[in-house]
Amino acid sequence: MTNAKRSILYFGAAVCTGIAGILHLILVSSSINSHLEYATFFLISGVAQIFWVVPMVKKWGRTWYVIGIAGTLVMVGLTGYVIVNIVENPQSAPPGVSEMAVAIEVLQVSYVIMTGIIIAKRG
Repeated sequence: MTNAKRSILYFGAAVCTGIAGILHLILVSSSINSHLEYATFFLISGVAQIFWVVPMVKKWGRTWYVIGIAGTLVMVGLTGYVIVNIVENPQSAPPGVSEMAVAIEVLQVSYVIMTGIIIAKRG
């Protein structure tokens, strides 16, 4: 893989996690009054994802990339768990799946895929 293509992957992964983090932070204000646990999750995950731009841009190495993938997969899994709870008990969580939630999931999965490619190509 050429350096230019590798740089695009790093930049793409950084952009995906950064935008997902910003979107998570946007969700804090809409959930802080009614669901404090969601607001806390959105705040922590948003800050973590924005921080994770740095290891990707600075190319900190495999350990950081694996931690980023693991953390992102936990967030994706928690979202899946919330969706299952919404289906089973609509009164237990905010109703429906918003466009922003879908965008966040797409960005997170894209981050995982790009970072996985980075790890695989480095050997």
